[in-house]
Amino acid sequence: MQAAQAITALGALAHETRLAVFRLLVQHGPEGLPAGAIAQALDLPPSSLTFHLQHLTRAGLLTQRRAARQLIYAADFAAMNTLLGYLSENCCGRGAVPAIACSPPASTEAPAPR
Repeated sequence: MQAAQAITALGALAHETRLAVFRLLVQHGPEGLPAGAIAQALDLPPSSLTFHLQHLTRAGLLTQRRAARQLIYAADFAAMNTLLGYLSENCCGRGAVPAIACSPPASTEAPAPR
């Protein structure tokens, strides 16, 4: 990761609403959430949410996909881990880099009956 990419990602997260959106999407894993569900969960007007989602997407922190008529947003865990790695690469006097990697939350769905 280049310094400019890290600055863009950190700048996108340096806003209370965008940080709340990103944290919510991290909690929901790679399945993500539709924009309407994000707006409802965070009590945001759609126009405001769209602005923040676009900012996070341009920074490379979110993925976006279409499902029928909905836009589904999800945290980009690879981008998040790259950012964390960049921030910690000089940790501990350039000694061993601590293993920092976040994974999507485990599925909470019950296994299918046999």
